[in-house]
Amino acid sequence: MGLRPSADPAQPAGEGDRRPAVAARLPRRAKPRVHLRVGDPLSVRPFPTQRRHTLFFLDQIRDFAPVHLDTEVDASAIVAARAKAREDGRRRSVVAYVVHAAAGVLRKHPEANGAIQGRLDPTVATYDTVSAKVTLDRTLDGRRVVLATVIPGLEDATLDTVQDHLDRALADDPDTAERFAPIRALRALPWQEALDRFRAAAGLLERRPEITGTFSVTSLGHRAVDGFHSVGGTTVTLGVGRIAERPVVRDGAIVAAPVLRLSLTFDHRVIDGAEAADVLTEIKDALEAYPV
Repeated sequence: MGLRPSADPAQPAGEGDRRPAVAARLPRRAKPRVHLRVGDPLSVRPFPTQRRHTLFFLDQIRDFAPVHLDTEVDASAIVAARAKAREDGRRRSVVAYVVHAAAGVLRKHPEANGAIQGRLDPTVATYDTVSAKVTLDRTLDGRRVVLATVIPGLEDATLDTVQDHLDRALADDPDTAERFAPIRALRALPWQEALDRFRAAAGLLERRPEITGTFSVTSLGHRAVDGFHSVGGTTVTLGVGRIAERPVVRDGAIVAAPVLRLSLTFDHRVIDGAEAADVLTEIKDALEAYPV
């Protein structure tokens, strides 16, 4: 996510963000009109304000240069550790393991844990902290939406800390909880004012760790989704698929084992493919080595 710098008339041609100047030469697109007749098989309604934050977010990530990687993780250690936790009366989500493992890896890769702002003359920031934005499938004012929570201070966090944060975020009511007050505030503002405020907040590099996290994790593993790729507004976004029994080769024999598809989408403006491959491989290794 990044705030586009305003056009500077004194700036030499070809430098800075040229899109405002280009857009000024284009005719303004008229709002499409829909003329309904009795019996037409459709209904038209305004865009739902419950999803306004998602629309604004998608506007902000247009500058991204995403490249997609994926791998398969032998999830035997995770499955065994989760089973042991259940026996002890504790809940352990797959996402908690991914967040914890990724935080340890990104701590060693400050560029991948960084952020960028601007297009042709950008500013890059790196951080002394690691924080994860985790997406949540919730209901806001009767509408199913995607929300997010940011887990701070992951450079020193335990797996218990990560899981406790996720549990609290899932227990909070999006219609009343303070955690989601900024999302509700966006709904109450006029459209343009809400967009301007969103862009202003998204453009503050110094606040990225607390607003968007330094990396993102999103999961669709609750359904029959093996793999997918997503841009979460951070240099690195991890996509978590389901764990499913698949044939694998061990000691020269084909056996069944729980396998997790894990994707990594990175912003090519910030890091290159070789480092992204290192990050993904190190996360995979950490997940496969979790102690029971």
